[in-house]
Amino acid sequence: MRSLINYIITLIIKVLPETRLFKFKNRLYQIYGLQLKENIKICSSARFLGVGNISIGSDTWIGPEVLMVSTSNISIGDNVDIAPRVYIGTGTHEIGVDGLRMAGKGIKKDVVIGSGTWIGTGAVILPGVTIGKMCIIAAGAVVNKDVPENTMVGGVPAKVIKILKDNV
Repeated sequence: MRSLINYIITLIIKVLPETRLFKFKNRLYQIYGLQLKENIKICSSARFLGVGNISIGSDTWIGPEVLMVSTSNISIGDNVDIAPRVYIGTGTHEIGVDGLRMAGKGIKKDVVIGSGTWIGTGAVILPGVTIGKMCIIAAGAVVNKDVPENTMVGGVPAKVIKILKDNV
């Protein structure tokens, strides 16, 4: 029954204007199971999949075609900006060299994104990553390791480009 309700909610959201009716969409997302604080703006083409928990802080922007797949927990702080086509996922696999396929046993690892962070277009945030407060993740970056607060990273895999201010 729950999956039917979520399916209907997803269909309703898909037909709503991309960057309008945010309060209405947020109410639907809360019924869907997302934990939302105040003044969150989620574009209609954003997708949330999986059975894990997703919590999003106040004054956060989730851009078009963002995909979050949660098998455990995704926690996003306040004042975060997530550009279009960002992927955030919590599930992966162990390497299965002894079986019939390389994707071995499934594992899940939480993702945490600190307050004030800006994630650029097309970035990929992989399972188990913690991004500190006030970071910039460059467009197209693949983040596979933790990012200290006040740091800009970019590239594949993401590497430190610049320290934005002294970490206190």
